[in-house]
Amino acid sequence: MNPRALFASLLPKTKPQRNSTNPSSRFLQTLTNSMATIDGDPDDILCATDTTLSDTSEVVPSLDMPSRVLTGVTRVERAWAHWKALGAPRFLVAPMVDNSELPFRMLCRKYGAEAAYTPMLHSRIFSENEKYRSMEFTTCKEDRPLFVQFCANDPKILLEAARRVAPHCDYIDINLGCPQRIARRGYYGAFLMENQPLIKSLVETLAVNLDVPVSCKIRIFPNLDDTISYAKMLEEAGCSLLAVHGRTRDQKDSSKFKADWSAIRAVKQALKIPVLANGNIRHMADVNSCLEETGCDGVLSAETLLENPALFAGYKTIEWREEGDEYGGLDQADLAEEYLRLCEKYPVPWRMVRSHVHKLLGDWFRIHPEVREELNKQSTLTFEWLYDMVRRLRVLGARVPLYGGRNVVDDKIAVNGAAG
Repeated sequence: MNPRALFASLLPKTKPQRNSTNPSSRFLQTLTNSMATIDGDPDDILCATDTTLSDTSEVVPSLDMPSRVLTGVTRVERAWAHWKALGAPRFLVAPMVDNSELPFRMLCRKYGAEAAYTPMLHSRIFSENEKYRSMEFTTCKEDRPLFVQFCANDPKILLEAARRVAPHCDYIDINLGCPQRIARRGYYGAFLMENQPLIKSLVETLAVNLDVPVSCKIRIFPNLDDTISYAKMLEEAGCSLLAVHGRTRDQKDSSKFKADWSAIRAVKQALKIPVLANGNIRHMADVNSCLEETGCDGVLSAETLLENPALFAGYKTIEWREEGDEYGGLDQADLAEEYLRLCEKYPVPWRMVRSHVHKLLGDWFRIHPEVREELNKQSTLTFEWLYDMVRRLRVLGARVPLYGGRNVVDDKIAVNGAAG
């Protein structure tokens, strides 16, 4: 089922009253408006369906408040104990809407990723709709360590969603970094940054009601002191691990704005819990430099992994090839075929498959755009058609190799051991 049909299944049979003040009606009306104005963009569709709180200063108190409230020292000790028990993973697949699903996570894990995030899940829809849950969240026993990420602006709803996945993951992650305009309309992600009492409530509610630790992923403020104050608040609220994207909310274009590793380093130095860095990761040399410059405990990659899921195994695309780099015995078509086989084993919506094929074979399509046009014309995809498309690209001579690889990079990987 495509995203439009999925969200249509949430709508009532009768049209909601336009002026209804019922929260459910307002949610459904927002959903209807979103579907009318967003032309099938999966990111926008997923992000558009939350409703702004009527009073953004209102904070929902923690729900159960168990007696096991921990001191700050104990929380930090437990945060580090958990992180080390997972192997202190340094190379992580970042959360990506529609693009960090199970088959892709498993592909990245094969090639060196030591942990991974799910795509961002919408906490309200996840709580309410079984079809959404079954389509958007899948995992397997090998899919660990695993962060399950939610966007939210209601602590109660977030807790309900988190409880459904807590037995199947190692962290519940709160998305506090989505910078898209749709997050502004939905009032979540980076657009909660000015409402830190609400953010604190989201974190505290999970921290005191779940056994699985809470993590957060943020963007930086333009002012470093504000960023550090923000990060400390999250730590004090019960966040056990913080991932920091080194760009501000307004710096959406990674090709124009370089991530600020010095700001990430300042956050790492100010906090006592594990900190991960995100931004400017194109190949393993960047991974090593980022670990060294920030002092962080791990690195997230997103966009680069979409083109090269073997990044953490030391492979690089031709764009980043340097003198002396040799062909690594692997190319993106090999990775595309491996991804398709994983999709056959772990089914996901076809929109995700299509998206990954486009990104994995982008360099190949630039050489033979007629093959890309054929792909775009397919209203219905099959694995047989996709495998044949890859075969035809090979026959046409469009091969674009990857360079480097495990035998080249293993000895160069900087080990930045976590220190509690």
